[in-house]
Parts: sequence; C-alpha cells; structure tokens
Amino acid sequence: MNFFSIKFYHFAILFLALATLSACGDDEPMELSIVETAQATDDLSTLVAALTQAGLVNTLSGDGPFTVFAPTNAAFQEFLDDNGYSSLADVPNAALASVLTYHVVSGRVLAADLTDGYVPTLSAGPNGEGISLQIDLSSGVKLGNTATPTTTDISTTNGIVHIIDKVMSPPDAVDLALANPLFSTLVAALTDTRHTTDFVGILKGAGPFTIFAPTNDAFQALLNTNDDWNSLADIDIDLLATVLSYHVVSGANVQSSQLSDNQEVSPLTNGTLTIDLSNGVKVETTSGQSVPVIAPDVQGSNGVIHGISSVLQP
Repeated sequence: MNFFSIKFYHFAILFLALATLSACGDDEPMELSIVETAQATDDLSTLVAALTQAGLVNTLSGDGPFTVFAPTNAAFQEFLDDNGYSSLADVPNAALASVLTYHVVSGRVLAADLTDGYVPTLSAGPNGEGISLQIDLSSGVKLGNTATPTTTDISTTNGIVHIIDKVMSPPDAVDLALANPLFSTLVAALTDTRHTTDFVGILKGAGPFTIFAPTNDAFQALLNTNDDWNSLADIDIDLLATVLSYHVVSGANVQSSQLSDNQEVSPLTNGTLTIDLSNGVKVETTSGQSVPVIAPDVQGSNGVIHGISSVLQP
C-alpha cells in the first residue's frame, strides 16, 4: 500500500467514525418543554386538558424558568369528586386557572433545593400577590399540607417538573393557619365554642385581611402572665374575643414591604397598631408592647398573615 492509499484509508476510517457519532447523537431524545413533557406522559393527560381549558399552555411553554408540581390523572379525579364536579369541563375556567397556577413557582427548583417554609406561587391573591405554598420537610416532603411528590426532578427546556399525588387548592388565611402547627393555639382560640363571634366565618370571607398571628409560644407566654390561666378555657371569652380582634385588620392586604415607619393601622377591635421599622418590623400596641414580626408575608387567597412572637394586648 503506497503513501496516498494509506492517507485515504485513514481518512475513510475517520469519516466513518464521525458519521457513527453523529448518528448516535441524532438518536438521543431531545429535551422537551414543560407542556411537551406533560403531553408525552400518559399519567398527566388530565393536566394537559386542564392547562388547555384554562388557557395556560402558552404561559408554561414560555421561557420561564418554572417549577411545576404536576398532579396525576388520579389526583385530578379525586379533586373533581371532592368538589362535586362530574368532569373537568364543569370547573369554572377562572377557578381552574387559579388552582393550576398554584402548582407553579418561578425558577428551577430541584427536590434537593426544597426547604421548610413558604414559597410564592403564580396564583394571585389580593393586589396580585403570589399565594404562598407551604413546604414541610419534617417527615418526608409535604406540599400545601396535602400533596406528596412521587417523581421528582424531571428536567425540561424551560424548567423542572415534579409529579405529585394531589391537586392543591389555593388556601385562604384560615387554611394557612390550620396547616401550620406553629399556629395551632391560635386556631383553638379562634374556634373556641364559647365565642358569639364567628371568627372563622369572618376570616374565610372575601377580605382582604392583614392578620398578625401569634405563635403557640406567644400564647403560652400570655397564659404564664396569670396564675389562674392554665389553658385558653380559663380566659374570659369576651377578653379572648377582644384580644383576637386586635390582631386582624380588615379591608387591606399589606405585605411587610408595603408597611411604612410609624404607620397606624386600625384592627377590628377599637384601638390602633403602630408599625415600627427602625430595627426590622415590629408592631407597637396601645398597651406599650413592641412585638417583632418573625414570619412575614404568608399570603393567602383572601389575606396575608404575619407571624408574631407575642400576643398583642390592647
């Protein structure tokens, strides 16, 4: 074999190798968008139908990035059954869009990136604020106090998809308090059967509300101020109702970034609350308290909750 034949032989081998590599690359599956991924997944066919009905296909086909918690077909069927709908077509489009966008957060959030707390979703509450999705990692992963991921970290061209086993509905202020064990004493106080005021009914109304929510430790500290108080049942019900009303501002959904220093707000109870921004966010009462806000901006569909470290006393 002469010199030219050897060169031609080596060139032919190189060409065939490159062609083989190119053919292998063409056979590799191309990454799909969020919507295309759902369309290619049999168990997400109802989600695709719901996105189409609610007019959200273009939104979730956009650049994003988005993280979508995608309910299975069985999860949607359970949602329909629980809410008395015979089919997806019976769900009003506006309500369906609100539910679906509650399953979407901005950014690419992998399972390993999830942390205890709240994250704003694309579902809009008062003033267009993103309704908060609760993430609880205390025992596995629980989303919105109901859903569990079954398949995680499905990468797409415009975000991440996690498949979940429940459809989550946007919570109102009461739902948010009920779902968080840190507020269980507050819930017990609001639902005390001695009340003549239906606090739960009020706080499930249209609102909007701004609620300063004392933690369980805050209520225990209140009980400790009186030797005759061993539980909420020992507090006079009229006094308890007055105290609870002092924590609720009606007609406004005010997040912490919208508060101003020395701002006075009027709660349901006669009196005022004054905002102090000199060192973080504090709420000053007419009784001389200065109470820090320790968990701000937990947004519900009808109002916002700010967790506080003490019970406000008018």
